[in-house]
This record gives sequence, structure tokens and C-alpha cells, in this order.
Amino acid sequence: FFCKGNQKSLNRQREKERVNNKMAELAPTLQNLVDQPEIEWIFVGGKGGVGKTTTSSSLAVLMAKHRKNVLIISTDPAHNLSDAFDQKFTSKPTQVNGIENLYAMEVDPTIDPDKFEVDMLGVKPDKNIQSFLSEIISSTPGIDEAMSFAELMKNINTMEYSTIIFDTAPTGHTLRLLNFPDILEKGLGKLVGLKQKFNSLFTQFQSVTGSMQEQDPEELHDKIFTQMEAMKKIVEQVNGQIKNPEKCTFVGVCIPEFLSMYETERLCQELAKHEVDIHNIVINNVLYPEGDCKLCNARRKMQQKYIDQIVDLYDDFHVVMMPLLEEEVRGIKDLTSFGNSLIKAEKP
Repeated sequence: FFCKGNQKSLNRQREKERVNNKMAELAPTLQNLVDQPEIEWIFVGGKGGVGKTTTSSSLAVLMAKHRKNVLIISTDPAHNLSDAFDQKFTSKPTQVNGIENLYAMEVDPTIDPDKFEVDMLGVKPDKNIQSFLSEIISSTPGIDEAMSFAELMKNINTMEYSTIIFDTAPTGHTLRLLNFPDILEKGLGKLVGLKQKFNSLFTQFQSVTGSMQEQDPEELHDKIFTQMEAMKKIVEQVNGQIKNPEKCTFVGVCIPEFLSMYETERLCQELAKHEVDIHNIVINNVLYPEGDCKLCNARRKMQQKYIDQIVDLYDDFHVVMMPLLEEEVRGIKDLTSFGNSLIKAEKP
């Protein structure tokens, strides 16, 4: 009996340790990102208006304390980084005032198909050939935007930053962005596969238009497809890194309301389909009412329903709860304070 009692006590202790270890592993903070120096890319996304830019900017300030150098990039056409940091940024990396190892830039990863140029393939054909190639390339849906995204990622790949944080556009745009590598990989694969057919088309096009008088069509043809194959390899590398959980992860941001929770679930499902890692969710604008405010308490009760659903649905995620603040988060001081809260948040 004594042995059985001891065994039961030991089992209870082991179970308690197991639960405590799991709770430690899934602490309701973003400390796990700080503790993973091998992660190079962090995408922050969710529904519009839930605090993505505030979260990503604060995370960038936080990571700058623990990394050699950090770059934050806004890929949202409606850029807000300049507002968050209270500093003007452009499409080139610019040092954030007051933080030596933090840089920011605002870019649009998509382009107007009508303005698409073949110059990104590294060749300078005349207008007739450029028009012809643009038509051919644009015949694959989405490949023009995808090539622009690949060019952006190619440039990012050459940048020597310990961590790059992406402040992404609302969910729909973000999912489209994640589709670009697959679109481009398939599109370029088809184009490269049609290499011989393009060679005869170039020759026919030259005889009809009389263009390329100073360029050998076969030489131009080979140069274009060499560049296409090189870009395809870059895209494969980008695709591989995005799908590598040790190198890339996604942070979902939401607020405790139905539509935002729905978007978060949609995002998580799509990321899983694309084999992109996500194990952190930040819930912003959580109310902690004080006193007898009827409206505040009613809103908190409504919020709690969705918080419980999120915690139940993502029981293997780090779910971080951030309070609704009295003032907007703007400038380094506010972002630093918000970032510190991300690693000291309340348990859901």
C-alpha cells in the first residue's frame, strides 16, 4: 500500500511537471521568437485594423535588442510604418532614429500589369520585343506580380540582416503574396519548358516586325531564358525558406471579435495549406474593466467568449493578450513599452 501511495504521488508529480513544462513551452508571450535566433523571417498579418503595424513595429524594436541588426518591411500598399515610428521611410532601408541596428522600408510588392517590364529579366529588348514578351509572360495569371515579388525577395536575400520582419497587408492580400512563389515557380517552369517554341516565335516575330536588327534573336532568346531559369532558382530558394519553420514563421494578429477571429482561422488554414509555420497569435484591444462601467463589462463579457474560443482552438499556440490602451502607440518610447508587454503578457 505504501509503495502504491508513493507511486501515485510520483505520478501526480510527474503529471504536474509535464503540465508545467507544456505551459512554459506555450507561455502566453512572444518570448519564444526572441529565444529562436535561427529565425530569419517573421511575417505579421491578420485582418485590417487589428494592430498589425503596432505589433510588428514593437516586435522589431524588441528584436533589435537581441539581434545584430533587424529590418522591418511594410508590404501593405497603405503603409503605416512611418506613422508608427513617427519618421518618414521610403523603398530603401532607412535607419530608425535612436536605434542603430534597426532599419525600416516601405515597399509595394505588386505592380500594375500594364507597367510590367521585361527589364527585370536582365535584358534590354526594343519596344516591339518588350511588348511581345510582356504579352507572353502576362498570359500566365498572376506571374507579373509574382515576378515583382520575386525581385523584392531576391533583393532581400542579398541584405545582411539577422532578422527581417514583414508588416503585411490585410489577410486577403497576404494570402495572395504567399501564393506568388508557387505561381512563379509553376509559371516560369512552363515558360522554360516552351523554350524551343519561343525560339521559332522570336524568329517569326523578327521577320514580321523587322526588329532586333542589331541583336541576334537566338542570343537574346538564350539570355532571356537563362535569366528566367536563374529567377526560378531564386524563387525555389525563397519558397523553401518560407516553408522552413526553423527559418520563417508567421504571427497572427486579431482582436476578440467574430470577424477578426474568422479571418485568423482562415489565415491559419491557408498557412497550413502552404506549409508555412504559425504558432503565435496576438489578441489586441482586450478590455480589463475597472468599476461598474456597464458598457465596459458588457464588452468584456463578449470579448471573453471569443478569447475562450481562440484559446481552445489554438491550444498548441502561444496566445498573447494585449490590453486596450488609452492612447495610440506611436514613436520609439511607446513601441518599446508595447514590445516589452509582448514578452510579459497576461495569461489568457
